[in-house]
Amino acid sequence: MASTLTRDPPALAFTHRFEPATKAGAAPLLLLHGTGGDEADLLPIGRMIAPGAALLSPRGQVSEGGMPRFFRRLAEGVFDEQDVVRRAHDLADFIGAARAAYGLAAPVAVGFSNGANIAAALMLLRPEALAGAVLLRAMVPLSDPPAGELPGTPVLMLSGAMDPIVPAENAARLATLLSARGAQVEHRTLPASHGLTSADLTAARDFIARIGKV
Repeated sequence: MASTLTRDPPALAFTHRFEPATKAGAAPLLLLHGTGGDEADLLPIGRMIAPGAALLSPRGQVSEGGMPRFFRRLAEGVFDEQDVVRRAHDLADFIGAARAAYGLAAPVAVGFSNGANIAAALMLLRPEALAGAVLLRAMVPLSDPPAGELPGTPVLMLSGAMDPIVPAENAARLATLLSARGAQVEHRTLPASHGLTSADLTAARDFIARIGKV
């Protein structure tokens, strides 16, 4: 499938790939890679879990030892929260510009690890940017987020029972935080580590099929 690669024009300030929809009525996906990934990483997953949907896949603008990320961290599992806030707003602005440029509805985010964390930050800081989210191995991105509402926003969180990076308590706290703002959160813990499994993809595909209409 042909896709468009855009490198940082003024209105779309993230290097990204865009694949237009081939199926009417499918909600667009915003694909957010993990540490060391790029704008191509999650395209195959997007095609698999939402056949025919438009795919918008930006590259994180932070480099950690040459590995792209969506925000800075101070250590593994310790986030630079000021940078999280800044980068979440930058990403939300990019989503708005991309929606205008490509004629998109509000997307459903599909984020893995660092990408899931920035998606969670978007929901806490700019809830209007997303129509829903699939958060794969997500953590709480902000210790004291501002008040906000996510009335009825569908969220699937998939955690790994043997994940050495994301503590179970932290993932549960994020699910509670999003639920308290009105999101419809489904949080499942799979028999997996930090990496993705076929069970993740099946669950994400089923979730998108239930909620992914525009």
